[in-house]
Amino acid sequence: MRNLSFKDKFFYGFGSLGYATIAQTLSNFIMFFGTSVLGISGTLMGIAISIGVLWDAISDPILGHYSDLTISPIGKRHPYILIGTLGMCAINLIIWIVPVTSPELVKFFWILFSLLLVQTFCTFFGTPYLALGFDMTTDSKVQTELQSCKTIFYLLGTMLPSVLMFVFMPSGDQGQVSSTGYINIAYVSSLICMFTGLVTFFGTLKNVSKFSENKPTRKNSLVSVVNDIFAILKKKQYRNIIVGYSISMIASSILTASGMHMFTYSFHFNSKQISIVMATLLFSAIFSQFFWAKISIKIGKTNTLIRGICFGLIGIVLIWGIFLVRGFLSVDIVLVLILLSIVVCGFGTGVLFTYPISIFSDILSADKEVIYNNKTATYAGIMTLANKLSNSFSLFLIGITLDLIKFNSSYPVQPLSVQNGLGYLVILGVSLSLSFSIFFFKKI
Repeated sequence: MRNLSFKDKFFYGFGSLGYATIAQTLSNFIMFFGTSVLGISGTLMGIAISIGVLWDAISDPILGHYSDLTISPIGKRHPYILIGTLGMCAINLIIWIVPVTSPELVKFFWILFSLLLVQTFCTFFGTPYLALGFDMTTDSKVQTELQSCKTIFYLLGTMLPSVLMFVFMPSGDQGQVSSTGYINIAYVSSLICMFTGLVTFFGTLKNVSKFSENKPTRKNSLVSVVNDIFAILKKKQYRNIIVGYSISMIASSILTASGMHMFTYSFHFNSKQISIVMATLLFSAIFSQFFWAKISIKIGKTNTLIRGICFGLIGIVLIWGIFLVRGFLSVDIVLVLILLSIVVCGFGTGVLFTYPISIFSDILSADKEVIYNNKTATYAGIMTLANKLSNSFSLFLIGITLDLIKFNSSYPVQPLSVQNGLGYLVILGVSLSLSFSIFFFKKI
């Protein structure tokens, strides 16, 4: 067990800001950018995004395995964090400069290969970074504080793309915006990621010798990664937290991948209004961290997690009600009502950014076999693998659904059937994923 100063928590958590900014930029805009700006079909975009996420998922435990076995003067995690930071920043720029006038297949493969590269570097950063947090402390309370600090910066990072959209896309529907706005957002997000990643790298580097740096006790073999995957799924606590977390984060995938479609075409919000909605969602999630931290002391982390999800479901029900009566209200009134509902939704689902990881860390800390055999990053990678597999599947279905409901990017105003389809895709998808996750979280 190791006590952490405020500076330790800040330097560690700060890195998630830049990582989240790039990840959320892709999550928020890539589906909309591909279908509405580049004119790529929803099915092809769904395939490209899901392949990228699938590769990201598969590479997580593999990279975690090699991180666990790495011996270097700067520790097990830092070499990968540095490579990941530099790579993410570079490839993030390439994605958005695809020639708009190119044939559809050229644009598809440009997006596909760029996503594969950026997801590779995201893995280089994300998995060792997550394991670094587990290495820094085994104390349950301190681990929650560390994860809360990371969550606050992460949520700020997820908010930044909406702020950047407000700055660089100040007018009109997003479907009418050229690729220039997205390129400007990419420049800024890469600069932010570079700064925060290097701060975390150098800020935590001085403490490397204090972290767990035991020599590897197992062979460097990918077979052991497969064995670890089956082993972790046989353990009830690991299985339930991993499956519950994966299902719950499908809600995030649906909201970010098709939420812009819903707010643009179903609620008829412009870019400024969408920015305000997304910022409200994230700010409420950030402020909820302080409330849930106090609640968790009284009722425990698992009960806090379940109560937060239930609170978030209330917000989704409110959004559903507004969706049903939106035709009888002005856009301004709908916006106010949506903002009130989004506050409830964000405040509740804020638990998903902190407590599943914190609970997972507690389980890892109590598992002597994992600690002794240096499997921290491998197990962290397996958790992300399950999450991203479900994310990949959901994104693929979203792309197909956009085609099934006959979404057409060339229409500035979609037919009513398409507007309704977009709304039900988001509202029902988020509601079902959150509801099913509770079933597994109750078994932890």
